[in-house]
Amino acid sequence: MQSLSYPPVKPAAFCKIIPRPTIPVYPPPEPLQYPDLPCKPRLASFHPQFTLSTHIIPATHLRTTPYEPLPPPLHPTLSKPERMAYYEELCKQLRQDSALSSGHPRVLWNCLNRFVRKGATGSGLTLFLAHANGFHKEAWEPTIKLLLNLPSGELVDEIWACDAVQHGDSALLNQESLGLTFDWADNGRDILNFLHYFIPSSANDSPLPTHLPRVSSQEIQHRKTHGLKHRTFMGIGHSYGGCSAAFAALEHPELFSSLMLIDPVILEPYATKELELSNPRVNVNIIGALNRREMWPSKEEALASFKQKQFFQRWDPEVLQTYVEYALYNTKDIQGRQAAMLKMPGLQEAIVFAATLAQYETYQRLPDLDERVELRWVVPGRPGEEMLGAEATQLRVWRRLQNSSNVKIPTSGHLIPQEAPGELSREIDEFLLRKYKNVRNTKCNL
Repeated sequence: MQSLSYPPVKPAAFCKIIPRPTIPVYPPPEPLQYPDLPCKPRLASFHPQFTLSTHIIPATHLRTTPYEPLPPPLHPTLSKPERMAYYEELCKQLRQDSALSSGHPRVLWNCLNRFVRKGATGSGLTLFLAHANGFHKEAWEPTIKLLLNLPSGELVDEIWACDAVQHGDSALLNQESLGLTFDWADNGRDILNFLHYFIPSSANDSPLPTHLPRVSSQEIQHRKTHGLKHRTFMGIGHSYGGCSAAFAALEHPELFSSLMLIDPVILEPYATKELELSNPRVNVNIIGALNRREMWPSKEEALASFKQKQFFQRWDPEVLQTYVEYALYNTKDIQGRQAAMLKMPGLQEAIVFAATLAQYETYQRLPDLDERVELRWVVPGRPGEEMLGAEATQLRVWRRLQNSSNVKIPTSGHLIPQEAPGELSREIDEFLLRKYKNVRNTKCNL
């Protein structure tokens, strides 16, 4: 696989920005009204050696952006040109930089899936998985199943996959609280909130309550200074989730032993705001999300519709089936008829696409990531589908030169977990076997 990689390259000059100071991370104060799971609990029998459970935690209390109410829904009688004109105007509004602040209190929730080894003793690896924009925690499951059947699966004790606040089941929990502004830094801060306050001290197969309790104040302080005492922890993030995981590691590298960044949206800053706004890529993503269909008569009809679209035809069939099952939920339309609807509204996906500042901040800060945190980049290998081109990808993967490596997936574009879960699982397997083959005999954190 090493032949399918970008060779090291000297850093290129770029127009630097001043990264913002990070807002403190902590959960909202008690008492809280804890919500029920938004969907029916799943069966625990995920894998012969692993059990599955779903959990809820409060997201970090202070948000980078203030709450702004959502616009009213479009009138159904608007023509297509009228809708597109509205979307283009809304796109301009979303791309305006939000004012900096010391933080805006708001109660939001994160929903997580936990996969724990039967009989786990805490001596193995803990993996944390962060999804791309527009996806959900279950998007990782085809890759997870394949990985757990490979040799390195024996090294893993526990896996956590998290829905960002406006994605998947978290979107259902937060649907009355999501506004028109968002900052990617908050997804990274939500990861830190989980790692500092909520992840249990060690990985064992004891059942956990739906609402994870906060760990002790002494444990929190230890984690903020020294990391996770009884865990060897690795972060894996795709696209938006890759940027978020890198942000978290930059803030608290002591938590991480390694990061696998799957084509993360970590991009070189533009020289001016005008140049950034002139880039059509972001606008295309925003308009596409705003114009996205959100409801079908049933999940079966949604699946049939997706299979007709070229975008979905590249996906692994199991990934597509998983998307239909977990990105949509059963509800009723305005006439009271049964329907299947996306958990994440297209508007929220567009809001995330529009929030670009943290991508540039993370790019600029990446050389400062503690070199003891090993970086493994997994990027598209299908010609012409590199994010902003092959040259830009080569510069990204060598942004931090020390303790870094990269590999191309020749069969995939940007959506590697969706298009190539088999190849991705094998890449994770090779990395784990090389770095963590003795994990059960040693504790390796910073």
